Amino acid sequence: TMSEREDIAGDIVTKLTAVSSPITFKKISREPFEVEELSNAQFPAVYVATSDEVREDFSMGSNSTGKRSGTIDFVIVGYVKGTTSNIDTARNQLVEVVEETLDNDITRNNNAIDTQIVDVSADEGVLFPIGAVRIVVRVLYEFTRGTA
Repeated sequence: TMSEREDIAGDIVTKLTAVSSPITFKKISREPFEVEELSNAQFPAVYVATSDEVREDFSMGSNSTGKRSGTIDFVIVGYVKGTTSNIDTARNQLVEVVEETLDNDITRNNNAIDTQIVDVSADEGVLFPIGAVRIVVRVLYEFTRGTA
């Protein structure tokens, strides 16, 4: 069986893949890629990675139930391509679309309790004409000890 982490990451990818308006993600990957090697037709592109996880028992004395909570940070790196006049707009739109899409189902297809975007940072045009944004998505879930 797939782990909760995999199920949650898979749901993020599935939901982003389904977006068709106002933008469609042309490339979505769980593996890093060389953004400079993408063709214009492959933008906007996103890379979804599982980052840090913190796990703890739900409450004192709940060991008997074996219920624990986990908080996983997923990092979504989005790449857009544009001109000086619209690259910032394209970046902002990508962030907005990711946020709205993930907010539509904070349970990550019934695998989680909550989903929150906790950090967004931009690359300030280092790769111009490519713009990059880094979005940290924090997912809270619960699991039974020994199953995740």
